[in-house]
Amino acid sequence: MTLARRHQQGAIKIREIAADSDLPEKFLELILLELKNARIVDSVRGARGGYRLRRDPSEIPLADIIRLIDGPLAPLGDAEQLRGLIAKDAHHRALYEVFLEVRNAAAKILENTTIADVVRGRAASVKGKAAAAKPRDRQVRAQT
Repeated sequence: MTLARRHQQGAIKIREIAADSDLPEKFLELILLELKNARIVDSVRGARGGYRLRRDPSEIPLADIIRLIDGPLAPLGDAEQLRGLIAKDAHHRALYEVFLEVRNAAAKILENTTIADVVRGRAASVKGKAAAAKPRDRQVRAQT
């Protein structure tokens, strides 16, 4: 998030990113290398060198970062794996369908949230929107 917050400043030295993020430099180097290989960040050499985002933070979905660092977006497995379980395991099909819905909802939120949104604090407004929608959902269910 440091690179997103300080995007307009150009390249940021790894020691500054580590201090700002409260992460060990060696661990951060591994993450930045993955981000560089995925063409999300650039490294700049020289006295004014460091790391910078290749694109504006508003163009980088949080899902891209999470998939790169952690793998699938949901702890319930990837969508194809869940679809396979739904097709093969009739006894647990309903449970796997719920897991797939949870995975898809998480993916939608992460795909539509950029790192700029997180820096601006949009994550709190997403929760607020969800909470605001719940009473209406209850009304709709009561009517049906």
